[in-house]
Amino acid sequence: MHHLIQKLSDKYFLLAKEVRNHLHQYPELSFQEFNTAAYISDKLRSYNIPHKTGIAKTGIVGEISGKKPNHKLIALRADIDALPIEEKNNHSYCSKNNGVMHACGHDAHTAILLATVCLLHELKEQWEGTIRFIFQPGEEKLPGGASLMIEEGVLANPKPDAIVGLHVFPEMEFGHVGFKKGMYMASTDELYLKVIGKGGHAALPMQYNNPLVVSAAIITALNNYFMNDEIKKIPDNIPTVLAFGKINSLGGATNVIPDTVELQGTFRTMSEEWRERAHQILQDIVTETANQFGARAELNIIKGYPFLVNDEKITDIAQHAAAKILGADKVHELNIRMTAEDFAWYTHHVPACFFRLGVANKAKGITAAVHTPTFDIEPLSLKTGITTLSAIAMALLNTNSALEI
Repeated sequence: MHHLIQKLSDKYFLLAKEVRNHLHQYPELSFQEFNTAAYISDKLRSYNIPHKTGIAKTGIVGEISGKKPNHKLIALRADIDALPIEEKNNHSYCSKNNGVMHACGHDAHTAILLATVCLLHELKEQWEGTIRFIFQPGEEKLPGGASLMIEEGVLANPKPDAIVGLHVFPEMEFGHVGFKKGMYMASTDELYLKVIGKGGHAALPMQYNNPLVVSAAIITALNNYFMNDEIKKIPDNIPTVLAFGKINSLGGATNVIPDTVELQGTFRTMSEEWRERAHQILQDIVTETANQFGARAELNIIKGYPFLVNDEKITDIAQHAAAKILGADKVHELNIRMTAEDFAWYTHHVPACFFRLGVANKAKGITAAVHTPTFDIEPLSLKTGITTLSAIAMALLNTNSALEI
């Protein structure tokens, strides 16, 4: 099977490159991917691949079956949405939609999955089982398209034995891939804090209660509890991040103390039990600190994606498959990341593997980080993605059990 995948990889690399360049030129924001979905559907129809559209509004789900379709079911997923970023590259395939860009590589994810599905569909007489493919909207926006597609049954009737996804990784050179067994990415919650004091003229401190001072005390108290290595009280050294990235005094000036300050931040961790406890601790510290200053504080926690956990046995199978088709020197162990990804929703329902695809080319200067206006990928990384994802799918189908090596 590896020989057949490699033999066809050049053919489907050309398809992936065409798809990626088209999608990069015409990016669409989360849950607005109508033209993107239509384009994907047209491509699938041109290869006679059955699928359903309109899942979670703009999502697509389909299946291809080999011999003995009931032998095993493996799901493969790609996200299709872009970001509100103005592109600053100078390529023939640059975004034509002002203020919108595929700056996180979802165009590459989609192109790789589409090419992989087409490749395996051509080889369907050579393998057993069924592959369900998921083109998912809205990864970049809460509540996340994964949660909505799960609600609409993409992991049911029947439930997959495993699910696999990938993500571009500009920190790694093209031709290489990376894996992390167990906990890999963090849950993510948005923090919106309003601190209410009493405004006044800055020269008359007895007449006001400065909410900026209260805000500073709250930030310090929270940082000491969650982030100060000498003071923090995180149980069992669970990886945790608390950070505020925005503070705005409403109506303040050099000599004007405002009534209100608004702050925005993030809370991330790797344990759902600790996450729930931490939410209450956050509320308690905010309230108690504000009370000490005779002020009020309102903390709104918007719960985001859960932490992402890679099933150890599924990931082991995937990692071995990648090493066989790419070479062991091209496969790397990754570290835990405190970034977040809505693929995490799938990992709490089905044994999963979410791996990284190197897309950098330092010799060409292709090294920009995701979510930046100069992000790009080495095109040959698409071929690596196709061969690796195809090999992983076949390895999972060919094991006696998806949970046994």
